[in-house]
Amino acid sequence: MNLEHLIPHLIPFLASTAGAATPLVLAALGELITERAGVLNLGIEGMMLVGAVAGFAVTLHTGYASIGLLAAMAAGMGAALIFAFLVLTLQANQVATGLALTLFGVGLSAFVGRGLVGQTVLPLPHLHFPVLSEMPFFGPLLFRFDAMVYGSVLLSILIGWVLTSTRLGLIIRAIGESPRSAHAIGYPVIAIRYGATLFGGAIAGLAGAYLSLALTPMWVEGMSAGRGWIALALVVFATWKPHRVMLGAYLFGGVTVLQFHGQGFGLDVPSEFLSMLPYLATIVVLVIICRNPQTILLNKPMSLGQSFRADQ
Repeated sequence: MNLEHLIPHLIPFLASTAGAATPLVLAALGELITERAGVLNLGIEGMMLVGAVAGFAVTLHTGYASIGLLAAMAAGMGAALIFAFLVLTLQANQVATGLALTLFGVGLSAFVGRGLVGQTVLPLPHLHFPVLSEMPFFGPLLFRFDAMVYGSVLLSILIGWVLTSTRLGLIIRAIGESPRSAHAIGYPVIAIRYGATLFGGAIAGLAGAYLSLALTPMWVEGMSAGRGWIALALVVFATWKPHRVMLGAYLFGGVTVLQFHGQGFGLDVPSEFLSMLPYLATIVVLVIICRNPQTILLNKPMSLGQSFRADQ
């Protein structure tokens, strides 16, 4: 394939990659903060679906996407609060409770969204930057996205700064490493873990809303399509570092949209194989990482998934 034929397909492919990566970035960043505090929440898929249906329903009835996004965050936080109460207050098993939260989110979103199927809303508007948006090649590639795309990049930078350069980040990391030591010097371990878990739920709900308000501005049952599980894998792939989450999400985003642009690139590959590429890539990446345990142990919070009681 010559370059002249490739470029017209390259720009839409790269632009689509940013859209596909955004919900993965958001969901994985929320889970990263939760896990940094020592809490393992496997319910991202459920929280994303709850956020998606809440954001779409509120936007449909109010006409304001901003209110819909806030509703999605509130819905995600509500689901995360249930999880947090069970695992932090009642000391339930985090793995089993997270799986139950996913099933709960799938069922609840399907029930709530029964009357929303087939209805649509206006997609999130793309921002326009004078001069920059009109630049050839770089204009549509960098300066014609909605605010959520840019917001996900800024959130990644902000979380990286908070974790490495602020007192709050130090406290979160200390609790994730050794909650008993943090408690011994006076830090409210359970309260911090509640806050981290609720933050993760809010961002997962926001990621779900991006699916129903931007990528496909309509409600479809099960529309997260496994993205919550990919986000979980991204946290491990990134070894709990925000900038690597960004890199991994855009990598997986590119693989995801390849199925829609493969024909334009001249790829003579069955569409079924291209559809399974994101999940196949997830498995391959995890297998490669897990071959060297030191890669994971280097940044993994030592108390991840472990319960804590202040009176023990």
